Amino acid sequence: MLFGLARQVKKACERPPSAQEARPAGPCLDKVKCMDIEQGVNQWALPQGFQWGAVKAGIKASGNLDVAVAVAAKTANAAAMYTKNQVVAAPVIVGRRHMQTTGGRVKAVLVNAGNANCATGQPGIDACLQTCVAAAERFQCIFDEVFPSSTGIIGVPFPAEKVVAALPAVEAALGSSAEHAELFARAIMTTDTKMKVARAVVDVDGVEVRIFGAAKGAGMIHPQLGAPVGPPHATMLVYLFTDLAAESAELRGLLEPAVERSFNSISIDGDTSTNDTVLLLASGASGVKLNERVHESFANALKLVCGSLAYQIVGDGEGVGHVVTLYVKGARTEAEAKIVAKAIAHSPLCKTAWSSADPNWGRLLAAAGYSGVEFDPALVTITIGELPVFELGVRAAAFDKAAAHAAMMEREYTITLDMGLGAAECRFLTCDLTEEYVRINADYST
Repeated sequence: MLFGLARQVKKACERPPSAQEARPAGPCLDKVKCMDIEQGVNQWALPQGFQWGAVKAGIKASGNLDVAVAVAAKTANAAAMYTKNQVVAAPVIVGRRHMQTTGGRVKAVLVNAGNANCATGQPGIDACLQTCVAAAERFQCIFDEVFPSSTGIIGVPFPAEKVVAALPAVEAALGSSAEHAELFARAIMTTDTKMKVARAVVDVDGVEVRIFGAAKGAGMIHPQLGAPVGPPHATMLVYLFTDLAAESAELRGLLEPAVERSFNSISIDGDTSTNDTVLLLASGASGVKLNERVHESFANALKLVCGSLAYQIVGDGEGVGHVVTLYVKGARTEAEAKIVAKAIAHSPLCKTAWSSADPNWGRLLAAAGYSGVEFDPALVTITIGELPVFELGVRAAAFDKAAAHAAMMEREYTITLDMGLGAAECRFLTCDLTEEYVRINADYST
């Protein structure tokens, strides 16, 4: 089995976690144990109260799995965050409307891959609704309790008939095992080369509260997720399942901070998708209710799962050769630190230098300089790995180009920029820009 966390997250509850682990904000109140599912698969390994399944509907040109469904045994409470792109896909429009109508109640999640159903006008919205109505009939709920998602190419008419025709087979394929959840995780993939899953278990007085997350995303990744209403092309889709008992408003309070330090702190190419969605569903099947005692432990576990999924997305980015953590510290505010980090992460000059392990620190400094954040370069220090490259306005006296190049040859490394202004900081996960990325996206629609 391929299930498992990207890293040993049990230890992360016992020490200050890294950016990739979403930096939980405090110690665990209850014992939190996070196991690698590859080593602990059994019929109770996943959250209770859900079934997963997927089939081939003929939407993907590859002929691979392309329609995935998750069904709650009893209607689940949910919270969602969506893209802030002003151009949004039909399923985002419909999904927001459904969440508002039901007050955050979801019976079925219906996902297709291979067609984004974006920029398809009213016909695209009608087609999305058609699939929701058909799914509601199949899974015995009202159509507003169906949460739709799509990912794939933009602007192509949506083949609702293929999704509707596939629903009987999806229903027959549903199950609650790890194998069924794996089908779901694989079906939502587009340019991904591997499925992305993570799981955590919170032990509350001997009762397990489980979290399972499945995500997709490898290109068009710079999520800017916000509230489900208001201003809001491979895509990032994330589905988080738990058997905790919690209301929708409580779930939103848990989801927003977890997303901010994970999915809102990554970028592959700086492009924000029209379809980005993160959905958290709670079945309540564990019988454990969210309360003051449980809250911090569960919140930390959710952050770990989100952090792992975010890390896996960047690690599997289109053409990625190097995963780079930008650690911006010494800022006046965390917001300013993130602005600087994003400017560096989105610089083609920085990203291409990373692809060849070129320690061109001048590009880092220049990107910070045009970020819009005011600072004095004479106060700034930059290190690559542990190696100083720029100190207090000039090249570091100890700058060793060969050593810095060697550090950047590693698959993963950290670049630290200390602004010398305050105590705020952020960690932002990004990657290099390679010829393979250009090839993939030059040929994406052809």
